[in-house]
Amino acid sequence: MVAHARAGALAATALLLAGVLAGCEDGTDDKPGKQADGSTAASPPAAPSSTASGKPELPAVPVSLTSQRLDWNRCEAPAGGSAPGSAWRCATVEVPLDYTKPDGTTIGIALIRKEARDKGRRLGSMLFDFGGPGGSGVSILPRAAGSYGKLNSRYDLVGFDPRGVARSAGVRCRSDQEQEDANRKVDMTPDTAAEEAAFMKDGAAFGAGCARRSGKVLPFVGTTNAARDMDLIREVLGDRKLTYFGMSYGTELGGTYAHLFPANVGRTVLDAVVDPTADTIGHARNQATGFQRALDNYFRDRGQDPKAGTRRIARLLARIDRKPLPTGTSRELNESLALTGIVMPLYSKDSWPFLTKALDEAEGGRGSLLLQQADSYNGRDAKGHYDTESHSQRAISCADSRARPTAAEARALLPEFEKLSPVFGAFLAWDTAGWCSGWPVKGEHDTPEASAPGAGPVLVVGTTGDPATPYEGARKMADELGKGVGILLTNKGEGHGAYGRNTCVTSTVDTYFLDGKVPADGTTCP
Repeated sequence: MVAHARAGALAATALLLAGVLAGCEDGTDDKPGKQADGSTAASPPAAPSSTASGKPELPAVPVSLTSQRLDWNRCEAPAGGSAPGSAWRCATVEVPLDYTKPDGTTIGIALIRKEARDKGRRLGSMLFDFGGPGGSGVSILPRAAGSYGKLNSRYDLVGFDPRGVARSAGVRCRSDQEQEDANRKVDMTPDTAAEEAAFMKDGAAFGAGCARRSGKVLPFVGTTNAARDMDLIREVLGDRKLTYFGMSYGTELGGTYAHLFPANVGRTVLDAVVDPTADTIGHARNQATGFQRALDNYFRDRGQDPKAGTRRIARLLARIDRKPLPTGTSRELNESLALTGIVMPLYSKDSWPFLTKALDEAEGGRGSLLLQQADSYNGRDAKGHYDTESHSQRAISCADSRARPTAAEARALLPEFEKLSPVFGAFLAWDTAGWCSGWPVKGEHDTPEASAPGAGPVLVVGTTGDPATPYEGARKMADELGKGVGILLTNKGEGHGAYGRNTCVTSTVDTYFLDGKVPADGTTCP
């Protein structure tokens, strides 16, 4: 799979999907507020003074960091996995924890690299972000590298774990057992006051756990700092400009980088694009629209009426909510896990036949296949261990967004969202109050800034049937980047992301990266 979206329960990354909801209280004022556990919310670092353009003017990063030499060694095996092949090398680059105090504490950002095969025609390094937020590029890139073989002929492929992720001061918020209990007990679409209270309490507990285990880094894990890390990585790697391939949340990171460092933007592709104009509720609204669109297309592909198919799934979910399904293990399939299990196959048309089998099995009274999909999405292995991608995802999202919708505000969205999607609407409406409940750090902005006047052309790829980052976001990203910068390439197809799935898109992207040939804005791939 390719990379996935940002914001909320239906956000995920390329090969490892994540997303467990919880609840949220209003925290949009400028003063620190009391959290559910009685602690005080930490404000982000004081905003530095701004230039006339409105961009923050930061102290210079010390030469000791910009001139550091990387020690590339054989890579260690990730937790629960195997080490990549001998062609891969790993290193750590030191970056400021707080860019307003660049001479202070540093953290290590983990890198992985596979050098270009054609050394005589090498173009430089290509940095990847596969989405999330929270995806580990160090783990994902070696597994995905087969898709980028042509690019690897002339580029070093470089992946990284963004700050707050995995090997880069990774955020951890709760234990495996706490995660298992939440998945089993917390209803993500609460129907009663008791369920709502449990939903909100779990969100606050998640944030409190992050503060206990990772409080030092929480104020600094936002996308703006990750973009600054990318520019330092570029400089340390010796590249005059950044060549970048961002997918899903990686498109938001790429847009942020282009805004902050327009003069350093090299050949850049953004695929499966997050709408930079959408706030927290806007993202949820977009995903309700996108996933329902994908579900409708799934039913049409099978010669079924989308409205009738949607009603059928809604009835199934209501039945599971009343009585969870057995799975052949000690674990049951509840409504929340069933919803997650339905979401997972919608990311790729190739998975639609599996969705048919899983739904047929569930209607027959057994939930094994949907639970299997939910476990994959939630990062749970066969031994009950969970990865921490969902922890990083929420920490980064909540560091970015100031929004802290209340339960009452989420409840008020239900009629609109359930009309947008009878299957996913309530799930996503509640998610707006469930993502940053009691979060111990204030968010940075309402929406990210992506305007990049003076930057080189950025190829923005949107897929018309993308469920997680609906196509409309690609046009908005191209517009936000600015005239002559954002170049829209449309893929008429299904699934989350186009590169490696659509031959026309793949060829166009390869030609841009390798030859610098920019397609006409508005080009469409059938």
